[in-house]
Amino acid sequence: MKVAAASADRFVAKPDGKIRAIVIYGPDEGLVAERGKKAALSVCPDLGDAFRVVDIPGSALKDDGARLADEIAAISLMGGRRVIRVRPAGEESVEALSNALAATAGDGLIVLEAGDLKKTSKLRKLAEEAGNAAAIACYGDEGRQLDSLIEETLGQFKLRAAPDAIAYLIENLGGDRGVSRKELEKLALYKGTREGSEITLEDAMASVGDTAALSLDDVALAAAEGDQKGLDRALDRAFAEGTTAISLLRAISRHFLRLHSARALMQGGADARAAVERMRPPPIFSVRPLLVRQLALWNGPALGDALSLLTEAELQCKTTGMPDQVIVRRASMRLANAANVARAKGRR
Repeated sequence: MKVAAASADRFVAKPDGKIRAIVIYGPDEGLVAERGKKAALSVCPDLGDAFRVVDIPGSALKDDGARLADEIAAISLMGGRRVIRVRPAGEESVEALSNALAATAGDGLIVLEAGDLKKTSKLRKLAEEAGNAAAIACYGDEGRQLDSLIEETLGQFKLRAAPDAIAYLIENLGGDRGVSRKELEKLALYKGTREGSEITLEDAMASVGDTAALSLDDVALAAAEGDQKGLDRALDRAFAEGTTAISLLRAISRHFLRLHSARALMQGGADARAAVERMRPPPIFSVRPLLVRQLALWNGPALGDALSLLTEAELQCKTTGMPDQVIVRRASMRLANAANVARAKGRR
């Protein structure tokens, strides 16, 4: 079965009793590890218990198709359910997992932590189609997910963030759940040396450094601005950091959706500056002049065309077999060219 993104955290905290295996995969390695740990803890609260917890590298299953069936059927000497953690898991785990799902003995749970599995992955398809297995995708946090992560993590330190600080954190975190948590914990420790329980924009900017999400922001801003040289540098940097093509396309789409929403406010009578100030989450101060300028370049029809182009590019990444990086570069450069054409025409 395929677990929906909105239900993923609830599911790993308390998996359905009929589930014998969970395949957790995706480009966000931190979130894969976090959900894998939660799933394992749902069976055994002490992951150091050698009688109930077994760790197996996926490579060990390549020539041992019966290993997982044997492990899930084994009984703990001290009682209690067992959990079998396969890390990292890949296509070499398919036969062993298939045999374990077909077996009837045992009540253990197999948790497999994998990388970014394609739709054609046999491991992913096995977990999605089996009635007693589950597949959970893990992509970078964004929007409300990231807002909740910020509130939850800072709340553990009895801290809260001001609205402009939250906006800055949303813009500069999210590429990887593990990295985001570490950055927020570092921010909390930084704030612990200063007075007050509210984290200000200055606190956030002083503590949270350069992350993958900032690279995504640079790409989106450069594309909408028509800054072709800056766009090329931002794309090089994002790809060097391991950012996926889909993440980049969705980041650019989010940016153009925000411009589209601001344009709708302008049609209702607001000027560009007021429309930018009413964006949610509110953009940081240094970015606001850029957004005002971009609203002069992109009218409603042009923004609609841009979003259609980005949707088509994502579809190409998933279906054509063309190099993902080439598709992203071509789509983003087309947007930059459109911005420059609009600037030359003096569009408003």
